[in-house]
Amino acid sequence: MQEWQEWIDELTGPATAALGSVSDWLYAWIMIAVLMGAGLYLTFRGRALQVRRFGDMLRYVGHSRAGSQGGISSFQAFAMGMATRIGIGNITGVALALILGGPGALFWMWLVALIGMATAFAEATLAQIFKSAHHDGTFRGGPSNYILRGAKSRGLAVAFSVAMVFSMFIAMPMVQANSIAGVLDASQGVPAWVTGAVVSVLAAVVVLGGVRGVARSTEIISPAMALAYLLVAIIVIVMNIGRVPEFFTDVFSSAFGLNEALAGTAGGVLAALVNGMRRGLFSNEAGMGTNPNAAATATVAHPVQQGLIQSFGVFVDTIVICTATGFIIMTAGVLDLTTAIPDDAGHLTTTAITSTMGSWMAWPVAIMIFFFGFSSILGAYAYGEANLVFLRAPQWTITVGKVAIVVFSFVGAVLALTFVWALMDLAMFVVTVLNLVGVLSLSGWVMAALRDYERQKAAIARDGFVEVPVGAGAGAAGAGTAGARRVTEPVFVPSQAGLPGVLEGNVWDGAVNSAKAYE
Repeated sequence: MQEWQEWIDELTGPATAALGSVSDWLYAWIMIAVLMGAGLYLTFRGRALQVRRFGDMLRYVGHSRAGSQGGISSFQAFAMGMATRIGIGNITGVALALILGGPGALFWMWLVALIGMATAFAEATLAQIFKSAHHDGTFRGGPSNYILRGAKSRGLAVAFSVAMVFSMFIAMPMVQANSIAGVLDASQGVPAWVTGAVVSVLAAVVVLGGVRGVARSTEIISPAMALAYLLVAIIVIVMNIGRVPEFFTDVFSSAFGLNEALAGTAGGVLAALVNGMRRGLFSNEAGMGTNPNAAATATVAHPVQQGLIQSFGVFVDTIVICTATGFIIMTAGVLDLTTAIPDDAGHLTTTAITSTMGSWMAWPVAIMIFFFGFSSILGAYAYGEANLVFLRAPQWTITVGKVAIVVFSFVGAVLALTFVWALMDLAMFVVTVLNLVGVLSLSGWVMAALRDYERQKAAIARDGFVEVPVGAGAGAAGAGTAGARRVTEPVFVPSQAGLPGVLEGNVWDGAVNSAKAYE
């Protein structure tokens, strides 16, 4: 079996080198400018909404399980988004960033997240505005929908969907399964092919239930694993509380090249910046166009509500979870930047935790990482299916997608870590650029929805309520219905929102109504 594994690594070696070179160039010279430029532009136009409306984010997450009226709740959509956000990128991805870019990579991950919160808000809000009804009583949507219906570009929308289908059915399962296999192999000696087989079988069981099954699964798995991992991180921080000042000193000095000893194996400030931003993007997915597919499924009263919830997900993912991982690795003393290699990323976090808390933690950490990666695979299926629906692909293609998830979960487990990450990076680049073209061209719609939301919030703060047409609410605005009613949370009525265009054929003009959850 070992010889077989070495043969696979040797076979993919040239492709890994080629993919890595192309990926490095694209991220160093194009992706950083595109991501940061888009995030700064949306932050400026939204007047730092990620700071001003942070309290609303917390409140909506706390009340997001109500009001779905048989559809997918705001919390379930948030959990599906977090299923791919909080995953292997928070563990293996952070370790890889530290190895290649040094502790300073964390600083650039933070920056990407803070600015990216505005981008995540914009894409999730657009997904809600332009979502469409699905035959099973839920909603579907995402970048393809808003690019087609908002930006009026069928070609760009189709290109995005095709790229997403590849990314979610092939690249994403490979990365997640590979990282799970790496951890179980290093900590427990479980062969990669065994891990791949287990992941594939479990994925098959869940995805056969479709998006509703995925929503129900991730609603439980994602929060539970995130809380368990945070508990471990808190224990490690408490055990090493005296090293907190040193941790932040190392991060900032490395980020700006003030301490050459803290440079990653790639070396220098540019390495810290590129690897921090690259791994930050994969971890929180702000601007990547994946999470809008989950955001669109939610039944909410106003698009901005889900935009704020999805924006909060970026904060939790990077500022909280990724920072915790960075602290665990850096304070455990298991990372030697002069000798570490990228393949070490698969087990570095596990080694750091067991060296601090004891070898007994190997299995609990392995289980957490398993479910982190597994929930990301489930979220990827939901995104892939949403884009097949947009392409109006025949029903059998969805079955093919389910089979692809199962097959590539196994294939990814036995391939080299560097190969699957290079493949994912390239896929991320394509979908991110296509998505950001759509988001920026429709930024006027985002800001109009934000102004409408804030206008209603101001009226509610002043009068205690706002009047909306009868029937308006989470899924439909009920435009044209007689009479009005008073609500205590903003409700989206397209004809009254000051949108820069006519929202034709929208699901907000109908009978769906779950805004009563906020009355």
